[in-house]
Amino acid sequence: MAPISFARGAPAPECIDVGLVADCARAALERDGTTILSYGTGGGYGPLRELLAERHGVEPARVFVTTGGLQGFVFYAAAQLASRPGRVLVEGPTYDRPLKLLGWEGAEVVSLPMDEEGLDLDALEAELARPGDVSFLYTIPTFQNPSGRTLGVDRRRRLAELVSTHGIDVLEDDPYGQVRYEGTAPPALMALEGGTHVAFTSSFSKTVAPGLRVGYVVVPDMLRAAYEDQAVSTYISPPLLPQAIVHELYARDGFGANLERICGLLRARRDAMLDALAREMPAGVSWSRPEGGYFLWVDFPDGTDAAALLVRATDAGVTFVRGADFFPGGSAGRDSARLAFSYESPERVAEGVGLLASVL
Repeated sequence: MAPISFARGAPAPECIDVGLVADCARAALERDGTTILSYGTGGGYGPLRELLAERHGVEPARVFVTTGGLQGFVFYAAAQLASRPGRVLVEGPTYDRPLKLLGWEGAEVVSLPMDEEGLDLDALEAELARPGDVSFLYTIPTFQNPSGRTLGVDRRRRLAELVSTHGIDVLEDDPYGQVRYEGTAPPALMALEGGTHVAFTSSFSKTVAPGLRVGYVVVPDMLRAAYEDQAVSTYISPPLLPQAIVHELYARDGFGANLERICGLLRARRDAMLDALAREMPAGVSWSRPEGGYFLWVDFPDGTDAAALLVRATDAGVTFVRGADFFPGGSAGRDSARLAFSYESPERVAEGVGLLASVL
């Protein structure tokens, strides 16, 4: 039997409704096939841009449909570092792929501490007071990858004030916010700040299907030209068919029901992991308790070598991602881990936690 994977930040196969996607593809082609099988503008499929613009209360020209959510980061970072060189501030821990991309760019990355309520804003203020320029802040405020933590409403309001006061630019990454199992959704940072300094990026990988590779970014007016140029220069035309599939799902009022089904499937997996951690883990182990998303963060007892633990766990039949991978240069997180509960069945989630506890 295949190893139990807590490393894969992917939806379980049953989350993907193949028949629904196929129906949407057929309908989109029959309705607008000539358009979506031809070259398009760099910003993406027009009807989907208009729908997303209405959702966020912006002009469609500020919405760019991207090839996955990470493409939005790539374009944003390139434009921002070119126009405003300086340090890039990130949460510690943060999504590992942007760390790799920023490393390739040679950017100076500063990791700011978090607690159970998200980014430490006192630490952010202290960093902003340091000499030298800041290019931008990258934040995942809702069901953060990798920690599962969510920035509280009060902190969001304070962060929006800091953004306005200091004039810092921010990329708000929100691929998981709609995958909520309990609680009330907080307002987006972009909405609180007004979108002058905050860009917003998201994805349909977690709410429809990752293989469609449909994400989007809402950019401030000042970045529109740079985004259009990068999009056209990178791939001439975006893939319009998968974008039209997502639009069709909305047009037939199918998005909400599909999302509710996905949340039900993933809630069972989250609950299975939390229950198993409480039942199996020895004293000294702590973990986050996310209200949604795909991940939670585990802190092992001081002195635990998560890299060595991963070797033992893999031999036992369960994998995870080391916490150090989510800090610049592996500067912290050596006794921590990210556990993804999204992919395996609830039964295998529980079994995997038991295996992990047995080798700890």
